[in-house]
Order: sequence, then structure tokens, then C-alpha cells
Amino acid sequence: MFVVATIWPINMGVLAFVGAFLVGTLVAGMQTKDIIAGFPGTLFLTLVGITYLFAIAQNNGTIDLLVRVAVRAVRGRIAAIPWIMFGITAALTSVGAVSPAAVAIIAPIAMGFAVRYGINQLLMGLLVIHGAQGGGFSPISIYGGITNTVVMKAGLPVSELFTFFASLGVNLTVSVILFFAMGGRKLLSARADFSAATPMPVPNTQVVTAQRGPQAYGDSENEARSEERRISNDPEDPLGEDAAQPTGGSRLYQITTLVGLVTLAVLVLGFNQDIGFVSITIGLVLSLMAPNLQKRAIGQVSWPEIMLITGVSTYVVVLEKMGTINFVGHSVAGLASPMTAALLLCFIGAVVSAFASSTAVLGSLIPLAVPFLQSGTGVNPVGFIGAMAVSSTIVDVSPFSTNGAIVLASAKNVDRDAFFRKLMGYGALITVVAPVVVWFLFVVL
Repeated sequence: MFVVATIWPINMGVLAFVGAFLVGTLVAGMQTKDIIAGFPGTLFLTLVGITYLFAIAQNNGTIDLLVRVAVRAVRGRIAAIPWIMFGITAALTSVGAVSPAAVAIIAPIAMGFAVRYGINQLLMGLLVIHGAQGGGFSPISIYGGITNTVVMKAGLPVSELFTFFASLGVNLTVSVILFFAMGGRKLLSARADFSAATPMPVPNTQVVTAQRGPQAYGDSENEARSEERRISNDPEDPLGEDAAQPTGGSRLYQITTLVGLVTLAVLVLGFNQDIGFVSITIGLVLSLMAPNLQKRAIGQVSWPEIMLITGVSTYVVVLEKMGTINFVGHSVAGLASPMTAALLLCFIGAVVSAFASSTAVLGSLIPLAVPFLQSGTGVNPVGFIGAMAVSSTIVDVSPFSTNGAIVLASAKNVDRDAFFRKLMGYGALITVVAPVVVWFLFVVL
């Protein structure tokens, strides 16, 4: 799949769906209904709902409003914006938010800032993900709860704070390196001057693509643009001080959209509601207020990326049902050298999590390490759990994971293929390097 999709411009999701069908039926003897059952419906709905909702928020000028308010809050210090996004996502996951939910809420807004102020979008997206993963192992978080429960059930010593600070420290360190490696030094001296009447360098904050494809019925594009012009600010300088004030309906619509985004965060983070269903519901309410926008927004959903991610995820589920993942895990755990087994388990956790659910990896691979951790082989259980936790989550920057997929879908005004390759390249690098580093820091030392 990787080779073919790299050589030819073929969507890897198509290859993955075909691979899941052929391998599942011809090799594993599975029924097609069992293969279809592996389709990641929750991830699909999350990506569709979030991109649909933020398409509406972009089209009615709400994203521009958020950009203006937030940049004024940091007094024009452009370099502070990526770190604000890092901190927000870390705070959300540390108090119990599911990592993909936090990334899905923050990433589109963060990418809007990146486009507006010339920040490297890859840098911005990576800091959002690393922030989410950095806060993901607090004692009250989802990841932390799963990991600590599995360890305590095995009767092994557990240090909730060690795992939390190990994840936060590694992700923060990586983010600092990324910041300076991807143009952060230039941002330190950059300022946004709102006293100037000149337009901003980038006239529009795009968090979704333009409508395209057969889903555009009739003259919906022109109707949508007419609606946007009616409800939005001056398109020449939507963030400038001299921008025309919106009409009452426009301001009301933007305020309603902001209320919808806050409601999304509250329902998902506070009441554990499904982010896909909630975002689509809020999007529908907003569409009913300005029906012409719906025609444009539904065409701005990131369908190619959704096809890619869901296809690869379905194929990985086939491998799991075949027993491939467990076979490899048990084989590694049975090695004579405990240190080698610990390192390879970290690698397996990283590789599998790059394509599948980090939550599932934590719940399945940590128990595989219990036998040799209990056998008195000299491997520090607390250090190994910390290494396993970081290895299995830091790789969520991969475009084939939920978080990476959301960032890929949120990146706009860029060469899509080039951005995908960069994200995939960084994901591959971190998948190889991170397990070795954390194994050495937390297990060997």
C-alpha cells in the first residue's frame, strides 16, 4: 500500500479497503460482514462532523473573529500562538478529554492562526497533537485511567505522577525542538500590529477547502458566496481595525456559532458525548439559520483524507482479528532478554498505535508485558509503563492515526500531497526514535 501510493497518485484508503477485503477473505477466511464491522465509524463521524461544522464557521466569518480576539489577547506576539494551542490541548486532555476530541476542537482554529500569520502549519499541527498527548496521562485522564487500571489489576507498582510527567516532559521537549527547527526563531521577533490600516498578509483564514465534486448541486457555490458576503465582514481585511462592522444578522450568526463551538466543547469534554454526532447536530442548527451555507459546507468536508484514514484503519482491524498483532506481541514477550523484550514491546506499541487506537494498544500490550515484569528480571515496572505509555501515544502525529488525520484534514492553502508526506515522514521518524529514547531514559537508566 505504501509503495503503490507513493509511486502513483492513488488514494491509500482505496488500496487499504481492497487489501482488507482480499487479505480478510482469502487469507483469514473472514466474512465480509466481519471486515465491514472493522470500519471505524466513530472516527469517520468525527472527521465529517468537525470539518462540516468548521466549514460553516469559516464561511460565516466566525473563524476570523476568533483569530482577531485571540491574537489581541497575546498582544500580537506571534510566537506565543503555537504554545497557547499546546497548552490548551494539554489542559483539556489532562482534565479528562479524549485526545482526538481536544485535537478536533483546537486544530482547525490553530490552523487558521497559522495561515493568517505565516506560521508553519506542520509546526502548529504537531504542537497541538503533542500538547494533547502531553496532558493525556494525568491521573484523571482517559489514558491515565486505562494505564493505571491495567497495571494495578496486574498487581504491579504504579506511579501515576511519573507516567504523567514522563509523557508531558517528552512531548514538551519534542515540541521545543520542533519549534526552533520549523521557523520558531523567526516568530520570536514577529508582531501583529493592529494599529496599521493595511490588510493582513493572508486575506482569508481558510480551515477547510473550497467546495468541489459532484456534491455541488445547481448554483449552490454562487448562492453560498452570496450568503457569505451578506453575513460576513469586509472580505478585503476581515481582521483589520477598519473592517466594516457586520450587520445585526451577521453578528448574531457569528455569536450563535461561537455558542455552538462552546457547546460542542462542553458536551464532549464535560458530558462525554460523541463529538461526531454533536458537531453535525450543531452544524445542522447553524445551517437552518442560513440554508445556502449548507450547500457549500457539505462539499468542504475532507473526503479524500477521510477515505484514506478509514481505509487504513479497517485494514489494521483485519490484522488484529487475524491475530497478527497478538502473535507478534507474545513472541516478543517470550524473548530471553527482558531488556530486549521491553524495547521491542515499546516498538510494537509505537508501530501499532501509529495506525490504530492508542487506547486499544495501551489496554492490550501492557498486559503482554506483565509476565516478565513480575518475574524479577530487573526491569523497573514503573519505568517500563512510562516508556510504554509515551511510545504508544506520541506517534499519534501519524496521518493514519485519529489526531494526525484531524490535523491533515485541517491544513489548508498548502500542497496537500506534500503536507501528507511531511506528516508521514515525521510520524515515521518519531515512531523509530521515540521508543529507543524513552526505553533508554525510563528503563535502562
